[in-house]
Amino acid sequence: MAPGADRQDAGTFDYVIVGAGSAGCCLANRLSADSDVSVLLLEAGGKDSWHWIHIPVGYLYTMNTPRTDWCFKTEPETGLNGRALAYPRGRVLGGSSSINGMIYMRGQARDYDTWRQLGNPGWSWSDVLPHFKRSEDHFQGGDDFHGGKGEWRVEEQRLSWEILDAFRKAAAETGIPPSEDFNRGDNEGCGYFHVNQRKGVRWSTAKAFLHPVAGRPNLTVLTHAQAEKLVVAGRRITGIDFQQGGRPRHAAARGEVILTAGAVGSPQLLQLSGIGPAGVLQAQGIEVAHELPGVGENLQDHLQMRMIFKVQNTVTLNQRVHSLLGKAAMGLEYLLSRSGPLSMAPSQLGAFAKSDPARETPDLQYHVQPLSLDKFGDPLHDFPAFTASVCNLRPESRGSIHIRSADFRDAPAIKPHYLTAPGDRTVAASAIRLTRRICAAPALQPFQPEEYMPGAAIEGDEDLARAAGDIGTTIFHPVGTCKMGSDGRAVVDPRLRVHGLHGLRVVDASIMPTITSGNTNSPTIMIAEKAATMIREDRRGAA
Repeated sequence: MAPGADRQDAGTFDYVIVGAGSAGCCLANRLSADSDVSVLLLEAGGKDSWHWIHIPVGYLYTMNTPRTDWCFKTEPETGLNGRALAYPRGRVLGGSSSINGMIYMRGQARDYDTWRQLGNPGWSWSDVLPHFKRSEDHFQGGDDFHGGKGEWRVEEQRLSWEILDAFRKAAAETGIPPSEDFNRGDNEGCGYFHVNQRKGVRWSTAKAFLHPVAGRPNLTVLTHAQAEKLVVAGRRITGIDFQQGGRPRHAAARGEVILTAGAVGSPQLLQLSGIGPAGVLQAQGIEVAHELPGVGENLQDHLQMRMIFKVQNTVTLNQRVHSLLGKAAMGLEYLLSRSGPLSMAPSQLGAFAKSDPARETPDLQYHVQPLSLDKFGDPLHDFPAFTASVCNLRPESRGSIHIRSADFRDAPAIKPHYLTAPGDRTVAASAIRLTRRICAAPALQPFQPEEYMPGAAIEGDEDLARAAGDIGTTIFHPVGTCKMGSDGRAVVDPRLRVHGLHGLRVVDASIMPTITSGNTNSPTIMIAEKAATMIREDRRGAA
């Protein structure tokens, strides 16, 4: 379809990919490997040239700044006792992989087998493992579970902390065994996270997948190009309208438009285009082009309870950052060896445990840090402490993402509905109690841990659940808002094609029917790998 008279024609492409984040960069790489197809990749943000993107501790600066983050906020949440949360999402080449915690995590085999059982053939653990391995460049090389020749670099962290080693021993004393690798299908245990870094520098999907192929003549990458709406002709998507640098433009797709804008951006764009729940669209004056009730529904996220413990007889990051000598030493260590606190992922030590022994697999994840602060963005405390954040891996609560207006520049209303399901409140109380048991174990007693947040005096299931609402915050894992399946709320089929439309797929974390049991970045890359295979198969089948 030709652009309107007021729109500049950006050209016609076989594939138009909307969003150069974790899925989009991978997908652009794989699809443009076929020299006989043309690929356009649109990114609303800019290039990933800012130095804080690449220094691991730079997440402190890349989040909550419009240069690299959409700076979304949730609506006030009843389950969080009326609080609203910042909701970081990457707005830069590499997307959230350019601002996130760099933790390499797949989840559990059970997660993907559940997807298959929900009616999604081809998505079991045995089906997806080859796609994880294809991308992976593991520091130990390839084996039955890991890949050693891919683009997505996985390394050990380049630091250790006495208090974290003690927490690991205390976890073992509490029944959580040591683990050296969380990514072999069963992640139960406690150990240091593996990270997406190369020699102490962040390794984003832009570095891994996009920059190495930027010279391909059949790949066009446009930055500062924000999508306005899809162009719908009957039941076919023919292209996309977008703005670049304030100029209205149009790109046509002779093959497919592929949304890789994430669990917030993809449902937002569908709704702006008249695709979604009729009531939501009509409330904003948008004509319904194709009713799909599930667009923007089924939002799931991991809520972490940030428990803080004061300690003695050890050094944490709190002391080091409040010392000029400590700051200088950290900077020098990173400059000379790319190690130390400046190479830190936001969380260094992890653990996966059961909130109840009757659970089949772990339903809790810990992110343990040798530091503490009142809330993200605040200065570190001036006393030695560590934070043991614990989240429910499989929340029952479901939220939504709905547009507020027909203007593509307006952020949508994000309502995660944390802790609204009774089961989630029960798990939250159990998680706090388990953390207290770990901190009372013998290995931590030389450091005299004292519960600072939420406070040792809080007891009782309902009081603990309310406390969880006070100290809970997102761990930045929104998924599920364009879920895969065949029921009435499904948005895409198992080949990620949007139900009832032609020429449109969604390929990002929004297609997860249920959230994975861990950090969601690498599962999103796996989704893109699998999608690329399916898209190429479908193209050859249609030829």
